[in-house]
Amino acid sequence: MSNLDLQIIKIKGVGSAIEKKLERLGITTVSDMLYYFPYRIEDRSEIKKIAELQEGETACIKAAVFSAVSERRVRKNMVIYNLTLRDDSGFINAIWYNNKYVVNTFKIGNFYTFYGQIKRSAGKKDIINPVYEKADVNIATGRIIPVYQLTSGLSLKALLGIASKCLDLAENDLEETLPKWVRDECELCEIKYAIRNIHFPASFHDYSVARKRLVFEEFLLLNMGMRALKDRRNNLSGYSFNSTDLSAFYAKLPFTMTDAQLRVCNEISMDLTLKKPMNRLVQGDVGCGKTAVAAACLYLACQNGYQGAMMAPTELLASQHYESLKSMLPGIKIALLSGSTKTKERRMIIEGLKSGEIQVAVGTHALFSKDVEFNNLALVITDEQHRFGVRQRALLAEKASLSPHVLVMTATPIPRTLALILYSDLNISVIDQMPPGRQKVDTYVVDENMRHRIYSFIDKIVKQGNQAYIVCPMVEENDASELKSVVEFTENLKKYVFVDLPIGFIHGKMKSDEKDSIMESFIKNEITVLVSTTVIEVGVNVPNATLMVVENAERFGLSQLHQLRGRVGRGKDKSYCVLFNQSDSKITKERMDIMASTNDGFLIANKDLELRGPGEIFGTKQHGLPELKIGDIAKDTALLNLASNISDRILKDDPLLQSPDHRCLKESLKKMFIGRGAESMFN
Repeated sequence: MSNLDLQIIKIKGVGSAIEKKLERLGITTVSDMLYYFPYRIEDRSEIKKIAELQEGETACIKAAVFSAVSERRVRKNMVIYNLTLRDDSGFINAIWYNNKYVVNTFKIGNFYTFYGQIKRSAGKKDIINPVYEKADVNIATGRIIPVYQLTSGLSLKALLGIASKCLDLAENDLEETLPKWVRDECELCEIKYAIRNIHFPASFHDYSVARKRLVFEEFLLLNMGMRALKDRRNNLSGYSFNSTDLSAFYAKLPFTMTDAQLRVCNEISMDLTLKKPMNRLVQGDVGCGKTAVAAACLYLACQNGYQGAMMAPTELLASQHYESLKSMLPGIKIALLSGSTKTKERRMIIEGLKSGEIQVAVGTHALFSKDVEFNNLALVITDEQHRFGVRQRALLAEKASLSPHVLVMTATPIPRTLALILYSDLNISVIDQMPPGRQKVDTYVVDENMRHRIYSFIDKIVKQGNQAYIVCPMVEENDASELKSVVEFTENLKKYVFVDLPIGFIHGKMKSDEKDSIMESFIKNEITVLVSTTVIEVGVNVPNATLMVVENAERFGLSQLHQLRGRVGRGKDKSYCVLFNQSDSKITKERMDIMASTNDGFLIANKDLELRGPGEIFGTKQHGLPELKIGDIAKDTALLNLASNISDRILKDDPLLQSPDHRCLKESLKKMFIGRGAESMFN
């Protein structure tokens, strides 16, 4: 067995506690560690004298310990630890907050390297919460340091130590993935050089060379895998619709479709006449009318004698789609199937779907239960499809005799460059026009000084008969503090702020029926102020809600803030969004200014892509695609285009990657796309 396959717990210094923390980062083997890439590098190579240090800078010093660590408790849950250091130019205090581990770490007279921010206090210099190590170690200080995404309880220094041990152990087991002609033509370094210098670069140039190689390889594999998925689908046989006349459908609608909706309906109609299955993404901003387009597709399926299914991520959203489709599709038998459907009704729906009596099924995950069978399912629609796993969507599609037409819809605007990668196996339609009368939501960015006024505004709009959302940031997944923060925040509001208003709360740890019950109460105005995490981000339609307040808005992405803002402005009354910003950073101010200045979701998404990268905007795991570990679609466009070109040339000459030169490339591709459908294309 290769050392790359060793479990990470086999590495010296990795116990069960560290193993669990690494697992949260997706690191379970030596290979995972070597391919866990930093998102930037930091220059800690310059060692400064204490006398040279300036307030506000972040710097490295090499100093001797002059005193024992002192401990001072300033209040409950706050202990300050102080250590006096000296070099031949002067003295400085190292200060840590709530870090008891420093107490028995240092030996007086010994030299250590420290890296941290410099501050002045009472005329003396302090280095705040510094990273430290023995002067001759140079793992986390004294050189160029890669900076990684970490998790609670795992320090950068600890991760670097583990990476160093993994590299020493398994560097010689790394196999070259790229053919020599590709490396030569694209001026790329070898894999061993790339892996060592992405983690431990001797210079910025070395890091740049390593990163170029790894970004190119990631884009190459992604392009090849997505092309395999698309080629596989193009070879399938699907249902060909004879009639695509939508005039009768349009005539019965209580509103006029926008030009953008009509254009997308025409694009879909053309797909449905082909013998290969449609695979199309419809994206459009909140409120642009995607449901009406879905209804048009379902109408065509029924007109051609087929069944259709529409899947939503929550019972509440499925129920809203069900009511909307019933009003737009009179005369078509539609059923709603979810986890809470009563046994008797469920049995009747299952029988109706099997016989073909029920023409359209709307539901949640319940639609792909084993006992659900269709008579002639030809069209599958998924709404907010990134909320479903690839396997879940496939299970519903497998209920058709032939490969069904697939329409996926999302209200999360995706920049075209990102969409072409995430959905290169789909055709893309964009509804870029809003129906007449859709309101602009006025957005304001405020700080703590405005809190009293905002609370007064909430009280005012509720007493006028409207409702408000207050959204708290999502914390780390599976962290119990999410529940605690939402519950405590709600209790404080009830006790001290809105004592006479009915307030409710909702969070991700609740069971589905609990969440649906709370939302039902909010829809009925039995709850007037709803405190929530981002579980209300997608799909819920409460026209009476006219105010969205977002706490710690700086902790959300722009696209996510735009989605939250889309929960209001859905009725006749003027609506508002208030963003509490706790950050003074320049980038945060730029992001908040964008939110306050525009309601254009695509403009916002492009800015989000530029500022934060694709993985943060729209978690690629949820698409069923590999998550980009190092490539940045917004900034690495030239490498993306180069990789696409090389991918086409390789697959043109060797479609199944059977050449010995492509063996490692094929294995990497299978590993990258395991469980996602493309791996079988290269067997």
